[in-house]
Amino acid sequence: MKTSFTTVDEYIASCPEETRGRLQEIRAAIRAAVPDAKEKISYQIACFELNGKNLVHFAGWKNHVSIYPTPEGTAAFNKAIAKYAGGKGTTKFLLDEPLPLKLIGQIVKFRVADNLKNEKLKKGKIK
Repeated sequence: MKTSFTTVDEYIASCPEETRGRLQEIRAAIRAAVPDAKEKISYQIACFELNGKNLVHFAGWKNHVSIYPTPEGTAAFNKAIAKYAGGKGTTKFLLDEPLPLKLIGQIVKFRVADNLKNEKLKKGKIK
């Protein structure tokens, strides 16, 4: 597997064949949730960013696909993602289960709001 990617298309093409379609579904769900988000490669996996801030990474593996919405992104949805494997900032979706595309969209929208809140905190606009 190639280890240096410049586009999300290139990354997805390098993933195991059984994960490519699922990665495209995740990609479409993220685009639908945040149409202005831009794709990029970060940490050598697929990522969407908005206003220069990462929203969510996603990746394909042999037996699952994962999203990485940061620890805050998973903590806010603990109950909804409890049935999926994962860890701090990671949610794994097995290949033989339907993808929760609506939930993925909700998580990404939460990340947009969280990034905005954090930016306002930095600028001292929220106390």
